[in-house]
Amino acid sequence: MDLGVNPFAALSLIVAPAILTNASSVLIMSTSNRLARAVDRARELSKQLEAASDYSSPESSRRLRELQAAETRALLLLRGLRSFYVALGSFAMAALISLLGAVLVPLKVGVTVQLLEVAGVIAGLIAVGSLVYGSALLLRETRIAVQVLSDRVATVRARAGSKSG
Repeated sequence: MDLGVNPFAALSLIVAPAILTNASSVLIMSTSNRLARAVDRARELSKQLEAASDYSSPESSRRLRELQAAETRALLLLRGLRSFYVALGSFAMAALISLLGAVLVPLKVGVTVQLLEVAGVIAGLIAVGSLVYGSALLLRETRIAVQVLSDRVATVRARAGSKSG
């Protein structure tokens, strides 16, 4: 991209990281909400288990399994949240490096600009990798949540079938 011919070239170097920074921020907000819900569910299940008199009952066993799933979900969401924060910081760093490089190009400091190009690409790769990794963690967490829901539905259907029959 020739910055001398196109004055918007420097802006185009910033647009992609800026948009991806915004996307990372949205993922952070939604993941934080999911984490809060998983923690709330774990607290509710803990209270129910602590109030139970018979820990060997099927109901207590189910709650314990759900509590373990809630813990796993919370840990996955925490790892995803960390990953999205790394992505956010890396996208912001890539945008800053790109802007700095665009400002230094007219000064003809070749080696510095080349180092900034490499640093910008590395920051971008780290950011994209973190975003993909965090998204994969969210998929795993979602699978666990859906499995817990499916197990609950199966339990309720089994109880409803035994009462109606």
